[in-house]
Amino acid sequence: MLRLLCITAHPDDEAGGFGGSLLLYQERGVQTHVICLTPGQAATHRGEARSGDELAAIRRTEFQASCAILRVSHGEVLDYADGALDQQDLLTVVGELARRIREIRPQVVMTLGPEGAVTGHPDHSMASIFATLAFHWAGRANRFVEQIEKEGLQPHRTQKLYYSTTAFTMPDRPPISPPPATTIIPIGPYLDAKISAFKAHTSQSPLFPFFENTIRQRGAEERFHLVATMKPATAANETDLFAGVLDHD
Repeated sequence: MLRLLCITAHPDDEAGGFGGSLLLYQERGVQTHVICLTPGQAATHRGEARSGDELAAIRRTEFQASCAILRVSHGEVLDYADGALDQQDLLTVVGELARRIREIRPQVVMTLGPEGAVTGHPDHSMASIFATLAFHWAGRANRFVEQIEKEGLQPHRTQKLYYSTTAFTMPDRPPISPPPATTIIPIGPYLDAKISAFKAHTSQSPLFPFFENTIRQRGAEERFHLVATMKPATAANETDLFAGVLDHD
């Protein structure tokens, strides 16, 4: 079975950056997984939450509702601190993601770009760095050896790594230099579902008008930058994240 793993920083990233592709590939028979590093407890918009712990619990529930709309095979929210991914121990986070990669054994991993995606958020940047190292190190027998010797996991080489990217920037956010798109996925038939999945994050409702307006104007496609492949290759334009992927581990 083909497997797609998406690694994000906050609940709602899965819908905003990847929702159309997650649903499209699920409908093509691909097993889809989302790992979110934080429960989003430091968000500006907090709904009725009276504390960070309450907001984290609310956003975990919202994340699962979003994943249900996108028909994600398995979604998981980890426990790293929102707004502080740059303060986490690198080997701890990368090791946890490498473990997930060795367990799930995806052929394709997609994540945010190191520029921080369109919002330039530092957590997005760190999620990119952690995911990139995990992509490479999960396939090496000399990295996180205890997972192999004590847990019985095996190294896994994911065939392709993608960063999400955009064709626009936001002047009211930190300046970013987005990676150029190599892969454009048409998601027109899934546009309404993507918006609905984002709106499942009801604690973030002040963002809904801007998000929906932006997506309806610009969102008939999701854009990605091919970062790495298992076999050396020359970059080429793609319309399929699984182009050239072999249907095995």
